[in-house]
Order: sequence, then C-alpha cells, then structure tokens
Amino acid sequence: MARTIVRGVERVCVRLSLAVALACSTMLAGCGNPDHAASTSVTEPTLERIRRTGEIALGHRENSIPFSYFDNQQHVVGYAHDISMTIAREVGKELGIPNLRVRLVPITSQTRIPLLLNGTIDLECGTTTNNRSRGRQIAFSTNYFMSGTRFLVRRDSGVHALDDLRGRNVVVAAGTTSEVALRTVNVQKKLGIRVIAARDHGDAFVALEFGKAIAFMSDDAILYGELSKAKVPGDWHVVGEPLTEEVYGCGLRKQDPTFKALADRTIIKMMRSGAMRQLYARWFQAPIPPRGVNLAVPFSAELASLFAAPNDRPLQ
Repeated sequence: MARTIVRGVERVCVRLSLAVALACSTMLAGCGNPDHAASTSVTEPTLERIRRTGEIALGHRENSIPFSYFDNQQHVVGYAHDISMTIAREVGKELGIPNLRVRLVPITSQTRIPLLLNGTIDLECGTTTNNRSRGRQIAFSTNYFMSGTRFLVRRDSGVHALDDLRGRNVVVAAGTTSEVALRTVNVQKKLGIRVIAARDHGDAFVALEFGKAIAFMSDDAILYGELSKAKVPGDWHVVGEPLTEEVYGCGLRKQDPTFKALADRTIIKMMRSGAMRQLYARWFQAPIPPRGVNLAVPFSAELASLFAAPNDRPLQ
C-alpha cells in the first residue's frame, strides 16, 4: 500500500506542481523589487549574476518552525535558514565579495518554485521535499533533513491513525507533498476526508486550534514546530504511522552546475565537520525562539545515515 500511495503521490504531484508553476510564474514575475525582477535573466548562471549585482536573493519561509520563520523581532531564523546563510557566505568567498548583500524574500509552498523559475530568488532552503516531480522543474542541493508525514491532533480527539479520520476535516498547507499525499490516499481508501488547504503551516495550525479541522497533516518535524506555538503544548501530540517519507534539499535553478556544486560542497562540509549536527542540536534539542520551547526531537538513525553518506537523491 505504501508504494502504491507514493506512486500516486508522484503522479498527482507532477500535475499539481506544473499547474501551479504555470499559473503563478506570470503573476509573480514582479514580486520583490520590480526592477530587479524585470532585469533578471534566468538563463544567466547564478554566480555570474551575483558577481554582477553584488547580491544574492534567498527565499525563506515565514512560519515553518524550526526550519525558517520570523522570531519576535521579525528576524528570519531557523535550521534551514542557517544553512542558506552559510551557503551565501561561501558564495561571497568564492566570488571575492566579502560584503555580499543578502536579500531575503518571503515565500510559501505555492510560490517557492515559481519564484526560483522566474529569477526572483536564487536559492530556497526550507521544507521543500526533494522528489522526482519537482526535480523536473528545479535542481536540488545535497539533502539536509529527513522526515515523515503524520498528524497533529488534540490528545483527547480520539484520533490515533489514518482510519480515525474518515469523514472528518483535515487541514494541510497548500501546495505541499502532504496535500498531494492526503488527497491521493483519501481517494484510494475512500475515506471521505474533507481536505482544507491553508496558506502555510502557521495558518494550518491556526485552523486546527480553532476547531476547523480535527487534524493537521504535515512532516512530523514541522508538526513539532507548530505544536510549540500552542497555548498549552501538552494538549497536543503527533500520531499515526508515516504516510510518506520526505527528504529536504535546497532548491535552485536547473542547468547551473557550478552553483549547485558550491551549495553541495557547503552542505557536505557542514555534515563532515560536525557543524550540521550542532545546528540540529540548536534547533531541535534546545530552547528556541520565540517562546523558548525545546522541541526535543531525537536525532534519527536515518538522518545520521544521511550525514555519514551525503547525497542529493529523491526518496519519491
């Protein structure tokens, strides 16, 4: 069944991602600085464009705790954001630009790929699953995280597994692999789930808290991050066997091997030096802003294997 679901997810994801990219790319072409968007040529190699402009544009999430989000001072922080900034510093060293300007551009699950394709951003490190369908549109760096899709519910909800959600409302972040997976299994198993698509992870958790849905489906690491926002975190827990396995990489434009090689070298160096493991401890095993909650997410054997043998392979 798991393999059937994954194959179904991939087929639907191809259609969904391509449709979103086609619909959004024109609309979003002017996002950020209009002059910048108009002057950017996506056929120009990324490092050459950065050398010419003295600026790198990084896409970031606004609500994806602990990967990439705003803290109480409206500063972008997080595990994936730190990786993104490390790559930006390496770009500055490579090009001999010690004071390289970093322009931070907010993105959502729906806009991240179109903004890469139209040149508004150069790199996106957040919670983007590296899969074959997305790999037809963009390139991925070496992977830096692994997760599985599960459900966040109230402890007193009576929900423990997928079958407990028959005929009920479940919220997801729009444009994510979780949305595709849930819609696919909903049809395959005739569950009658009413799928609610929220703008992003933060909005999805708000819908859950206000009772618009019985469960929030996403990657379990994201769910633990959202749980930290709750008024009483102990009222909530993550349940269910993983519906799909997810692996995250930084998104960048295709046909740009030099920039990809730099991003790959940076991530692999962080893994082999121990810096990536320290980053994990900082964001998943220690108090984090904005409320000083420790997510206490164990360092998995799968992630340890990835750090020991870095790769950019998709799982789906």
